[in-house]
Amino acid sequence: MQRITSDFFVSAYVRRRNDGGRFTAVVKRGAAEAGAIFVKLARLDRTADLYGPVPQMFLDETDPAVRGGRVFERLMTAAAEFEVDERLSRERGFDPDCWIVETEDPSGDVQLDVILL
Repeated sequence: MQRITSDFFVSAYVRRRNDGGRFTAVVKRGAAEAGAIFVKLARLDRTADLYGPVPQMFLDETDPAVRGGRVFERLMTAAAEFEVDERLSRERGFDPDCWIVETEDPSGDVQLDVILL
């Protein structure tokens, strides 16, 4: 099974979050087919979490939870928002095809499949 495209995943994620009352927006559009997706979760207290794609080498593509979906890892936790923004700026310099999505939730619920590495 092929993984869903980045633009489809991001569109669905943004809609689901906004429909649930959590403001979410695309800050930077990336490559439609397979651009890496980064999600900044603003906690509304000047801190934020950052989530990014899990490197493929850590995934078992035969796992039904992985096939067709996207799996993320937490890259930063409760960091100052400006530090998260600086990290995202570096990511954009390294990978101009990446997506950046920002969402808000004071409780920290990002509604992504997250694994610990």
